[in-house]
Amino acid sequence: MTQPLELGEIPAPLLVFGGPYSNLEATRTLRREAERLRIPAQQCVCTGDLVAYCADPQETVAEIRDWGVHLVMGNCEESLADGAADCGCGFSAGTSCDLLSKEWFDYASRRFDDATRAWMGALPRRLQFSFGGVRVAAIHGGATRINRFLFPSQPDHDFAVELAEIDADLVLAGHCGIPFTRRIDGKLWHNAGVIGMPANDGGRQCWYSLLQTTGDGAININHHRLDYDAESAAGKMVRAGLTGGYHRALLSGLWPSLEVLPAAERLQTGRTLDPGVHRLSPQG
Repeated sequence: MTQPLELGEIPAPLLVFGGPYSNLEATRTLRREAERLRIPAQQCVCTGDLVAYCADPQETVAEIRDWGVHLVMGNCEESLADGAADCGCGFSAGTSCDLLSKEWFDYASRRFDDATRAWMGALPRRLQFSFGGVRVAAIHGGATRINRFLFPSQPDHDFAVELAEIDADLVLAGHCGIPFTRRIDGKLWHNAGVIGMPANDGGRQCWYSLLQTTGDGAININHHRLDYDAESAAGKMVRAGLTGGYHRALLSGLWPSLEVLPAAERLQTGRTLDPGVHRLSPQG
């Protein structure tokens, strides 16, 4: 992995989110929520994949750039910057996820000029900063591979391999689309989920998280749902011809394909998620 972008100290609270996924309605709603909470852009981190399934790729990128949040490169930005033929999501060739991704990637790829692609290609692959006295890193998928899927049910070893590559006690990651937090040998791996697509739990809401410092020097991590106008976002997809299945997922809360999921996550399909509240103390 290339050298991280050092941000210095970021004060509390910290808002973390992933995967805007070309969903302009969700992105604007989260921005308004940050403003309501009086959290400035300099205290917001996005874990990448601005562009994906939904109908407003250009507009979503413009919204994020105007907002000015800290941002890491996702595999979708990497692929668009490189002029690649697919999203680089890591789907197995010929699977439903792979075939469905071709529709939206072709749609999105036609809508960016060279200047925007160059901006995507210059995004950092890792952010490093201090928060509440703790060393924090933000990445997209894994430290070893930008499109590595890491789901909540995976063994400790999978996370330990990635953590060994990162100089941090708290890692903010994305890519998998499901919110969760795991503790591995005193360190935390935190995925805020995504704002552009439901978490396959049967609800329309998107997900983000808030990190707050406490009086005793600890950090509390809270996962949050956020309601937004999913009807409008889905309607735009239909009008754009993006009808492979993700337009229905915005309304049903269920993914059109489960092939990428481990067995445990497949069994959770349609069940309400409770990622819990997590705490990182000075002692780990």
